Amino acid sequence: MYVSPIREPLVRGGKTYSQITKDILAPMAGRPSVYWYIGISLSVAALLFGAWAIYMTVYVGIGTWGLNKTIGWAWDITNFVWWVGIGHAGTFISAILLLFRQRWRTSINRSAEAMTLIAIMCAGFFPLIHMGRILLGFFIFPYPNTRSLWVNFNSPLLWDVFAITTYFLVSLIFWYVGLIPDIATVRDKAKSKIRKAIYKFLSFGWTGSVRQWTRHETVSLILAGLAAPLVLSVHTIVSFDFATSVIPGWHTTIFPPYFVSGAVFSGFAMVLTLLIVARKALNLEEYITKIHIESMTKVIILTGSIVGIAYITEFFIAWYSGVEYEQYAFLNRAFGPYAWAYWIMMTCNVITPQLFWIKKIRTNMLVVFIISIFVNIGMWFERFVIIVTSLHRDYLPSSWAMYKPTITEVGLYVGTFGLFFTLFLLFIRAFPVVAIAEIKTVLKASTDKPMQQDHE
Repeated sequence: MYVSPIREPLVRGGKTYSQITKDILAPMAGRPSVYWYIGISLSVAALLFGAWAIYMTVYVGIGTWGLNKTIGWAWDITNFVWWVGIGHAGTFISAILLLFRQRWRTSINRSAEAMTLIAIMCAGFFPLIHMGRILLGFFIFPYPNTRSLWVNFNSPLLWDVFAITTYFLVSLIFWYVGLIPDIATVRDKAKSKIRKAIYKFLSFGWTGSVRQWTRHETVSLILAGLAAPLVLSVHTIVSFDFATSVIPGWHTTIFPPYFVSGAVFSGFAMVLTLLIVARKALNLEEYITKIHIESMTKVIILTGSIVGIAYITEFFIAWYSGVEYEQYAFLNRAFGPYAWAYWIMMTCNVITPQLFWIKKIRTNMLVVFIISIFVNIGMWFERFVIIVTSLHRDYLPSSWAMYKPTITEVGLYVGTFGLFFTLFLLFIRAFPVVAIAEIKTVLKASTDKPMQQDHE
């Protein structure tokens, strides 16, 4: 005899369609809470700090950073790769889980998609500022000109431009197409004439007819099919920035799958960080349930385990290759001057996520929130370790150097956090943080009484 397990509902509280609309639109109605004002004040302050750092970098020059002749990439590229990784989870949740018909995505995909777009903006900022002369940034685009200058199509740095730009545009269209039915709902509920006019323009005349819904679902699947391979391609191309070089510690073929799994790993951690706060602050516990949080922690277990295997594989290949420079690069990571950064990375990325094997931990919101913070910290240190520890020891001891960030670099990094949270908090006020129309598609399955069936 077999008793089928009882599935917990994806939407709690026996909600009706009208209750769902009212609850999800509540954060947009009325005056913002005190917590929202505190958050936006801190975010804008961080953004102003970043604006000062931008001014110093542009007016004085890259010399305000802690770079030197040996370490030409440091915090700037570390932050770039880290933000691109965070931007992975949104399209992964929206596109791949949609194609695989995972119903638990419906409560979290809207926030994850917004997080993706904002994170890509933060990531794209660092290569621009790293140029030193931002006004010459147009040289990265391939267009004919009278000086017969063309970009180097053999460079992965150029591939980054195309990959990230394409990823951003497809993610933006995918996010907006999914948002149109909810914008129409906001339009219909708006009381202010100005507000109603704005959302009427943004809704593109949506009426909710059968023809519109059919086309909407078709377009969503097409965009998901386009976005799914981009999830794999973007961070693969970012990894080529390192893998195509001959620097010990970078010249390795494991980087593409290693970077992709690490990106999904860090992206899901950031989604957890945001949603655990949002569900409490916006009273959305009945829509973003423990089922959603637990499902995301399982993805973190998988991708975190892949990252851990990649770390071990790197050491094995360095030993097996017999190349003394490669062996030294990895021994220096673990036991050299930056060993503290390496072991922070190992602890946060390999050991900490394994706690999610315990059900009591992955269903405890406070513990999950703390672990998600540790994962974000660990993934930042992973990028720092890959970049700085591979560069600070050259073939000649006379070229050895150490790196320490300056206040300007710290300001640029803090400024991107200010941009990220400012835009996310504005998003919460302007659009529904949970997809209303998609939540309603799982409502019936969530409110039905679970059935037990016996099979002999």
